[in-house]
Amino acid sequence: MKPFPISIAQPVEHAAELPDACDVVVIGGGVIGVSTALYLARAGKRVTLLEKGRIAGEQSGRNWGWIRVQGRDPAEIPIMLEARGLWRELSDQVDTDIGLTRAGVAYLADRDSDMERFEAWMPNALAHDLDTRMLTRDELAGLMPGAARDWPGALWTAMDMRAEPFVAVPALARLAAKEGAVIREDCAARGLDVEAGQVVGVISEAGRVRADQVVLAGGAWSALLLRRHGVSIPQLSVRATVAQTAPMAEVFQGGAVDGRLAFRRRASGGYTLAPSGFHELFLGPDAFRAFAGFLPQLLADPLGTKYLPFAPKGFPDAWRTPRHWALDGPSPFEAMRVLNPAPNPRKLRQIARDFSATFPSLGPTELVCTWSGMIDVMPDVVPVVDRVEALPGLIACTGMCGHGFGIGPAFGRITADIARGLDPRHDLSRFRLSRFHDGSKLELGPNL
Repeated sequence: MKPFPISIAQPVEHAAELPDACDVVVIGGGVIGVSTALYLARAGKRVTLLEKGRIAGEQSGRNWGWIRVQGRDPAEIPIMLEARGLWRELSDQVDTDIGLTRAGVAYLADRDSDMERFEAWMPNALAHDLDTRMLTRDELAGLMPGAARDWPGALWTAMDMRAEPFVAVPALARLAAKEGAVIREDCAARGLDVEAGQVVGVISEAGRVRADQVVLAGGAWSALLLRRHGVSIPQLSVRATVAQTAPMAEVFQGGAVDGRLAFRRRASGGYTLAPSGFHELFLGPDAFRAFAGFLPQLLADPLGTKYLPFAPKGFPDAWRTPRHWALDGPSPFEAMRVLNPAPNPRKLRQIARDFSATFPSLGPTELVCTWSGMIDVMPDVVPVVDRVEALPGLIACTGMCGHGFGIGPAFGRITADIARGLDPRHDLSRFRLSRFHDGSKLELGPNL
């Protein structure tokens, strides 16, 4: 079985010398951080990106690879439409084929109540003139003629796309470096450089970098860094198991999901498989602090999350992970360069069986690479994209709730414009940080 292709054992690709000062420091080498650095560099800004491990080593490289507008929160739809256009532009500008393919996304109904949920989302599609439509049982059978399951129908968006995450995000990083971004892997941001209550840069393990603005795009690690500086956000991380199959005959070009299984065609000729609607939460201090905020989400899907008592050593919410540390010594980010959770072996066996049962003509499903990722989630299933009022000079773009890969280039462009003091060109009120403490009632996103 092949290991996940991006790990701490992989040679460092980006080892630029850090400047003493720049306009913006970006913390985090996932799709959000890389895209932010790219658009800042294109705007002529001096930008430095710090990644404690490897570009796309965590969830930005480990996700399903879907680039979808379907099922999104209404506030995300205009941003996702921009992202689809940016992906098409960027795929022509990077130095390798990222597998970008317009092949559609299908949400498959297991029962009539699923069709009702899908139908309830359709007004969002109509409001934005999307090509989304409801498929009948017969229409779906025509879309997937080899399927052995008798789904009642589906929600289908033909314009949605797919790409290969652990190819695409490193390619974007190389493009950003080519256009002037300073990128340094294997270099943790230990914390923020704060003077008189104002963020004036970052203190990294390789030294201080002064900057007018800092962007935090740390994914599962964002809450830990913020807590070190006295800011609490209700962000948790859940483990999601994924697998890659050996090359198989094509039964469907795009991505699809029902109540048991998610699958999508890969550029390599195999499929990415994952259990549908299943995550695992390691219970730690942050889980207990944030419990009340997550209660509505838990009640809406009480069986979708399995609870585990102890996170592995070094994980962001492990019981012994420090919440406070001196900035002149090693930080938790150096202790865990790449968050590489072990996949759930029972779920791996299950998804292989389920895929074979769904498409029996394919024969046995051989898994050639398996992995797991930690998805950073928020109580209302939408991210935070906002300035941090308690720390002037800091912008947070985090909590993508497993939806960050597809929308990443657009949120990167938006975050870059925020750092430049420009109008982000979208209504971001849904993503404001203050919603967790200003008395607002949290509204759950559709999370389809």
